[in-house]
Amino acid sequence: MRATHAFWLAGRQATGETAFDVTSPWDGRVVGAVSVPTEAQVEEAVAAAYAVRDEFAATPAHVRAAALDHVSRRLAERTEEIARLISAENGKPMKWARGEVGRAVSVFRFASEEARRFNGGDAQRLDTDAGGQGRLAFTRRFPKGVVLGIAPFNFPLNLCAHKVAPAIAAGAPIVLKPAPATPLSALVLGELLAETELPAGSWSVLPVPNDRMPALVQDERLPVISFTGSEKVGYAIMDSVPRKHCTLELGGNGAAVVLADFASDEDLDRAANRIATFSNYQGGQSCISVQRVIADASVYDRLLPRIVAAVEAQVTGDPSDDATDVGPLVSEEAAERVESWVNEAVEAGATLHTGGKRDGASYAPTVLTDVPADVTISCEEVFGPVLTVQKVNGEEEAFAAVNDSKYGLQAGVFTHDLQTAFRAHRALEVGGVVVGDVPSYRADQMPYGGAKQSGVGREGVRFAMEDYTYERVMVLTGLAL
Repeated sequence: MRATHAFWLAGRQATGETAFDVTSPWDGRVVGAVSVPTEAQVEEAVAAAYAVRDEFAATPAHVRAAALDHVSRRLAERTEEIARLISAENGKPMKWARGEVGRAVSVFRFASEEARRFNGGDAQRLDTDAGGQGRLAFTRRFPKGVVLGIAPFNFPLNLCAHKVAPAIAAGAPIVLKPAPATPLSALVLGELLAETELPAGSWSVLPVPNDRMPALVQDERLPVISFTGSEKVGYAIMDSVPRKHCTLELGGNGAAVVLADFASDEDLDRAANRIATFSNYQGGQSCISVQRVIADASVYDRLLPRIVAAVEAQVTGDPSDDATDVGPLVSEEAAERVESWVNEAVEAGATLHTGGKRDGASYAPTVLTDVPADVTISCEEVFGPVLTVQKVNGEEEAFAAVNDSKYGLQAGVFTHDLQTAFRAHRALEVGGVVVGDVPSYRADQMPYGGAKQSGVGREGVRFAMEDYTYERVMVLTGLAL
């Protein structure tokens, strides 16, 4: 008999009336069974979070900080175990799974630090006009209410951490809905939260199916929604609840620009290796993976063969093998979609340099050139290990090519010139510009989010805390200033 994983309801373990299997995308084996909360249990979790919101907001900072620090330490202690769980449920190679746990360790540590220093009062003299004589405005931040965190499958631990840790640090209760394909990592996070002294009701982890998500989205007791996922679903959520606060981290088709001054053999080798690695890490299933390379004509002919060779050097196979760089996609259906997009591009005239083959849920790392501008892979987020390479003439054309997209999450610009870096920062319509590297770099404490159809709001612990809270001013009267 296989044990069924309980979920976490208002800080305690619970089971529902049904369960579902979590399967490995690599070999289809069942890696766990997860109990599904009933509608009554979901109601209990939401009601508990709503009831405790004032108490939790008033919880001393040191209590919240200690809890967050505890989770950080326990994640570090259980790194190998949790990494194997991520790899099993997600198909992520172990080297990347270990890195994900390490990032979650940092997220909770950053949140612990922010909990201690966030909400410091900002005082403003109001006697700048006669009517404000003797008055002082004092501003603090308070939680907007209970947070509904909706996490995706591609980083099943760390993107849950980016919902949970800032909410706890800010004193906002949270109801977390992990992705149905990868709930096991989030349930382990629940285990660690349960070891803390956080108030009962201040957090729940509910693995409900996606078709029950709209009811949670509509619930007026959950005024803040933090969603990471597809553009279509994210904006549907926002459109359905226009009076709620929504943070949306959505899609992208990350561009890496290689400019004319990045031209030495050492430069091009570095660019090619970074591009190859980060177009294929996580199986390309990252919103900031490299999907587009935009290379100046002066370096294009030397760069392209380097990229193809570096992509072909990526080791594909069993994600549990430490040597593997590229594992399967999350499902065979996802791999079939990538296959259809590549086939469409090739049939429309694109040149296939390597890859282009599917085996079940796995898709070979792929490089395309001469891709028509109107095919799907040029317009949408591929979310797979596929890279297009485009030749341009000069910086202005390169930056225009980056901006010729409905997405604007992050871009990478390979240049040594500081003035070019600042021009890129001004010109590129994205949430982040990474100079000297690929767009896939993200430090978990920095502001992270997009422009255009890549979302609204920012993650990064302190920035998410600001999203989850609002300023409240208090005016003191009759003071001798």
